[in-house]
Amino acid sequence: PEVLRILPRLNEDVNEEWLADKSRFAIDGLKRRRLDSCWVKSDGKLQKASWDQAFAAIAAKLTGLPGASPRALPGDLSRALPGDRIGAIAGDLADAESMLALKHLMAALGSTNIDCRQDGSDTDVSRRDFYTFNTSIAGIEEAGAILLVGTNPRTEAPLLNARIRKRWVAGGLTVASIGAIADLTYPVTNLGAAPTALAGNHEFLAILKAAKRPMIIVGQGALSRPDGAAILAACWKLAAETGMLAADWHGFNVLHTAAARVGGLDLGFLPGPGAKNLSAMLGGGVDLLWLLGADEFDTAKIGANTFVIYQGHHGDRGAARADVILPGAAYTEKNGTYVNTEGRVQRGQLAIYPPGDARPDWTIFRAFSAVVGKTLPYDSLEALRAQLEATNPVFARPDILPRFGCTDPTGPKGDPAAVSAAAFTPAIANYYQTDPISRASPTMAECTATYIPAPTAGAPPVRAAAE
Repeated sequence: PEVLRILPRLNEDVNEEWLADKSRFAIDGLKRRRLDSCWVKSDGKLQKASWDQAFAAIAAKLTGLPGASPRALPGDLSRALPGDRIGAIAGDLADAESMLALKHLMAALGSTNIDCRQDGSDTDVSRRDFYTFNTSIAGIEEAGAILLVGTNPRTEAPLLNARIRKRWVAGGLTVASIGAIADLTYPVTNLGAAPTALAGNHEFLAILKAAKRPMIIVGQGALSRPDGAAILAACWKLAAETGMLAADWHGFNVLHTAAARVGGLDLGFLPGPGAKNLSAMLGGGVDLLWLLGADEFDTAKIGANTFVIYQGHHGDRGAARADVILPGAAYTEKNGTYVNTEGRVQRGQLAIYPPGDARPDWTIFRAFSAVVGKTLPYDSLEALRAQLEATNPVFARPDILPRFGCTDPTGPKGDPAAVSAAAFTPAIANYYQTDPISRASPTMAECTATYIPAPTAGAPPVRAAAE
């Protein structure tokens, strides 16, 4: 069996009845370049393996007992790698259940070197309204003025962009942007290419102050820079000065491009105190690195001697660097929980079973934890979801998104005056190929060849982010 068609879910609060064409037609990527069995590197080459053999290879690296059978491993891991030499990165399509199970496994192995931010963004997570789209997507229809900062919503969130256009067509909306000039399907006044324009004395400030419901939308093109924390703080400061933060309206919005990002932040899939983030885990920062569908960073920067486990559903960038490959399930092949950019918890449902030996990711972590004597405390999806709710109460209210005003004007960490004068660059280089599924899609490859110009020789690469 295979997925033959993807249709939109009718949801007036999010997408109404719409679905981007990419989501419809990248479907052919679901059956190409799939990982359907385990692989273990031997003599420099990946060889097909059983689950027992793959788990044994990982356990041997952890315990320092080469060739150990997983069924004969000691339970105490007394010769294990120290926790600070183990790390994990969650990819942009990971479900919340799998991220929590991986976080628990890393903790059981003594590691808090975990990160879900493949783009290196530095968002303050001390409060949820520092990293979510607080007005809600439907709330766009109440806006009188919108400022876009370091974002192109047409490529980063087409349905959200359609909602902005709907509001503009209704009349009474003014939109301005700071960043690269782009065709967003509605008139936009560009205030400059660099974040220094946030502190400029331009006419749009008066428009924001006069608007009944002003809002700001901050994109990952702004937050994934070295001065991302400063930009976030500067945007909050501008929001406070222009009346966006009120008891009945919260006009500060962060637009995420990764389906897993808000869920990962809600679960605290971030480095613990003194632990290593993604960049610190690269270049030999850890001896064992577990990639959960993580393909949107430069895998060439992983240390040459780092033992890499890639767990995912497609033979993409991470799998090409792996010492062990564990086949996981795509989003259509498992029951999973995701959190969108608004902070709305949503559930995906299994449509077909994964191919071959592939399994839902959380079950892989649960099975391996038993092999190394660190058994995770759940045997069912229901029990794991209870752990999700215990970790963060937001997971107890799927499909429900309360609207809050801003009751605390205290801004996020960062110095608003420390923004760089460097121009913003697009968060997405190629809209048609932003994740392992769309990169495996012949239809998206043809779209790329037709609509995306070939890169200019010597031009700096632009990060590709998951849609």
